[in-house]
Amino acid sequence: MKIRKAGAQDIAAAVELAAALGLDYPGMENDRIWVAEDQGRIMGLVALRSHPDCRELVSLGVDPEYRNRGLGRKLVEALVDEAEGDIHLATIIPRFFEAFGFVETTSIPEGMAKDPSWCDGCPKELCSIMVRIDA
Repeated sequence: MKIRKAGAQDIAAAVELAAALGLDYPGMENDRIWVAEDQGRIMGLVALRSHPDCRELVSLGVDPEYRNRGLGRKLVEALVDEAEGDIHLATIIPRFFEAFGFVETTSIPEGMAKDPSWCDGCPKELCSIMVRIDA
């Protein structure tokens, strides 16, 4: 099992997995993506989306067949180890991200505004905006 930055040959499979998990978004193929891969099969991913005013961790997901093996944690570790600067995210699992140095914030960067349809079905009262300040 390898956690690595996606290469050009991985993008289609990563976006396909994101779509299957309901995590894809327009332009995803242009963002930085890290993948969990084994023998050419993409089993998990996380993306770093750049906005004019911030960078946002998005689309953390693992194929259901490969969950509960620590892949989500390893993907986030790889992203925060390689990304420079502050990283924001919106999540309903803030405790998971606290382990990586993310803290809740009330300041929401303009670039993180979500299309309301993207958040359909997500309990807004459980959503936390978090930031990891680059030290």
